[in-house]
Amino acid sequence: MKWIGICGLAVGTAAALGQADRTWVLDKSMLTYHMSHPMHEVDGTSHAARGKGVCHAGQCDFLVAAPVKTFDSGDTNRDLHMLQVTRGAQFPVVTVRFKLGESGLDAATLDCDLEVEFAGQTAHYAHVPFKQVIEGTNRHVTGTVPATLTDFKIDPPSFLTVPIKNQIPVKVDVVWHPV
Repeated sequence: MKWIGICGLAVGTAAALGQADRTWVLDKSMLTYHMSHPMHEVDGTSHAARGKGVCHAGQCDFLVAAPVKTFDSGDTNRDLHMLQVTRGAQFPVVTVRFKLGESGLDAATLDCDLEVEFAGQTAHYAHVPFKQVIEGTNRHVTGTVPATLTDFKIDPPSFLTVPIKNQIPVKVDVVWHPV
């Protein structure tokens, strides 16, 4: 149900200003939202996110998108209800945008300001840390987007008349590579 967020788009080796543009693509993705209720905990995971980053003049712009319907909690009925609650038919994609300075792309920790569009709403998350491990030319990025239902004006679904908790953090585990 979430996104994904991902500054994880950490990208390649820092390039000096004036160097040719550099493009990054999302190679592997695992985005997992967590929902909590007094009676149970639920995780829904998507491996279907796609992303691209373009670096130009020392600045990198990233976009990551995942279809809402690709999040699987292991319960088809729950997943269908999630699509209804999040207005997935009307807003079928979660997108995350962020910028990074090219000079910081080799850092072990990425500090990202995220713009997340989900369920017809846009939320901003400042200074979200993501860990980055450089594996050859690839960048393996992990972290958590601290999303909440109220960020996206979603009424909390209930189970046995008790609503789920407002927090719906999204764990991000992605791999980026240069093209």
